Amino acid sequence: MIETAGQRAPEASGTGQDGRVRASRLISLLLLLQSRGSMTAGELARELEVSERTVYRDVLALSAAGVPVYADRGRAGGYRLLGGYRTRLTGLTRDEAEALFLAGLPGPAGDMGLADAVAAAELKVLAALPPALRDAPVRAGQRFHLDVPGWFRETPPPPWLAELARAVWGDRVAQLRYRRGADEVTRRVQPYGLVLKNGVWYLVGRVGDDTRTYRVDRVTGVEVGEEHFERNEGFDLAGHWREQAGAFLRTMLRAEVGVRLSPDGLRRLRHLVDAPHVYDEVVAAAGEPDEQGWVVARLPVESVDVAYTQLLALGPEVEALDPPELRARMADAARRAAARYDGPAGQQVSGSR
Repeated sequence: MIETAGQRAPEASGTGQDGRVRASRLISLLLLLQSRGSMTAGELARELEVSERTVYRDVLALSAAGVPVYADRGRAGGYRLLGGYRTRLTGLTRDEAEALFLAGLPGPAGDMGLADAVAAAELKVLAALPPALRDAPVRAGQRFHLDVPGWFRETPPPPWLAELARAVWGDRVAQLRYRRGADEVTRRVQPYGLVLKNGVWYLVGRVGDDTRTYRVDRVTGVEVGEEHFERNEGFDLAGHWREQAGAFLRTMLRAEVGVRLSPDGLRRLRHLVDAPHVYDEVVAAAGEPDEQGWVVARLPVESVDVAYTQLLALGPEVEALDPPELRARMADAARRAAARYDGPAGQQVSGSR
């Protein structure tokens, strides 16, 4: 149980799994009220994924256990805790508490200069656990490991990542020097957040009235002063990233080709497209299989050149239907491959490239 200032969190009535679930829900309700200030029964029900009737019962249980929860009447009313009532968690600092959310990502946290804060937070949380649970970090480490970078690429963190992370945490305006092609540009950025995608770090920030994204490994210099910016608290970093990533993919996939795929070719296509949702859309829109199980589909691609390279990987499990340029190139590749394998190994083939 988590101890509160002056009280112990209420134990749930009942035994077994149901009792543990209710105990966890009561603590979650208490922490929600502590962090949000005031919440209606409907808001609590949505957060806890229970009915409002269950929320009413849980509030009564907290009150009966001595937790000072009371209700404000009226349209703007809701439940809240008596002022000053808080849970106690062994003196975590703000930096450590924020770093705790990155504790499952020790590599990225270290890249951002937060390794010491994460280690300190883990020690304090470990000290707060009852003896029966103090093996939790060992058990978790034995069972789960997250390896963020992609295969065949192990690069050091970008040199300016830690400085940008400090600007993000502190809501401080940053002056960036940024490599764009052969040129270097300077931007005055309000750094809203950092995103790690497939081993590559990106900075999302406001430049004037625009929200822009920068690859951190292309940043050549950062100057962070004392100037703070007023953060838009309604900005959703995860939602913004999903929207921008989707828009980026749509701009990349500017062409479309027609293909006919065997069952094995359709399965292997999953590993050739850059985004899972593209594969799902191709499968959903594909025609009915013929008597051999082959299907006709439309495949979004960057260009005919990229499609040619991707489809070659499927070998005889794909037939290019259109555009004619692609079909001709695939046919030529098939003829050259057949000619090469028609004779002894290593034999020179007339007309090979």
